[in-house]
Amino acid sequence: MSDMEQLVDKGIELLPWISEMAINLLIGIVIFFVGRFIAHKVAHWCEHRMLKASVDKAVAGFCSSILYALMFAGVILMALGQVGVQTTSFIAILGAAGLAVGLALQGSLSNFASGVLIIVLRPFKSGDFIDAAGQMGTVDRIELFHTYLRTPDNRIIIAPNSAIMNGSIVNFSREKTRRLDLVIGISYDADIRLAKSIMEEIVAADERVLKDPAWVIAVSELADSSVNFNLRPWVAAADYWAVRADLLEKIKYTFDERGVGIPYPQMDVHLHKQES
Repeated sequence: MSDMEQLVDKGIELLPWISEMAINLLIGIVIFFVGRFIAHKVAHWCEHRMLKASVDKAVAGFCSSILYALMFAGVILMALGQVGVQTTSFIAILGAAGLAVGLALQGSLSNFASGVLIIVLRPFKSGDFIDAAGQMGTVDRIELFHTYLRTPDNRIIIAPNSAIMNGSIVNFSREKTRRLDLVIGISYDADIRLAKSIMEEIVAADERVLKDPAWVIAVSELADSSVNFNLRPWVAAADYWAVRADLLEKIKYTFDERGVGIPYPQMDVHLHKQES
C-alpha cells in the first residue's frame, strides 16, 4: 500500500472524530450563547418580581447580579463539558487560578465584600441622597462591585463599594425632618429687635416650617463687621433646599424694604504721616 493510500485511510478514520468534535463544538457554542441569554432574562425577571414585591431597588439589583454571575458560571461549565473538557479537573484548575487571581484582585474582592455589607447593614437604600466616597448623589443601584449615584444635574457616578464602606457615609434622607442652619448678618447700625421680628414673621408665615420642634432665632456672634443671627427652623427633608432658598430671598427683600442693612465685609485702614 502506497503512502498516499495510507494517508487517505487515516483521513477516513479521522472523519467521524472530526465530525463529532465539530458537532460538539457547535453545540457548546449554542449552549454558551443561549445559556447567557437565558441567564440574563432570568436575572432580569427575578429583579422585576422582587421590585413588584416591594423589595428595595438596590437589594433587587444586587441579588440579580449575583444570580446572573452564578448562572453564567454554570453555563460556561456546561459548554466546556459539551466540548469535551473535563470539568472536574477544570474546576480544580479554576480554583488554583482563582486563588492567584484573587490575590491579584484584592481590590475587586474588597468591593464585593463591601457590597454584601451594604446590603446586610443597609446604611442607605435606593432613592436616598447620600455623601459617600467624596461624592454626593441619589442612590440609583447597588451592584457586585460598584454603587451608582445620580447627581442633581443628572450625572451618574460609579463609586467602588469598598471606598463607600471604608469612609464616612452621610445619609441626608434617613430622617424625615432636617434643621436649617442659617447665619444672617446685619450691620451694627441696624435695629436688632426689628431684624429679629422680621425673621420671626417670615418663618411663622411659611407653612412648610414645622411647629415641633420649635424654630430658634438668636444672636450668635458680634463679628468684625456684622451682628450675626442663627436662624434654625425644622422642615421636612424633601422641602430642605426649597425652604432654604425661599427664606434667604424673603429675608433679603424684607430687610431692604424696612431698612435693615446687610453689611459687606470691610476693613478700616488708618494711615499715619510720619514727619521727617
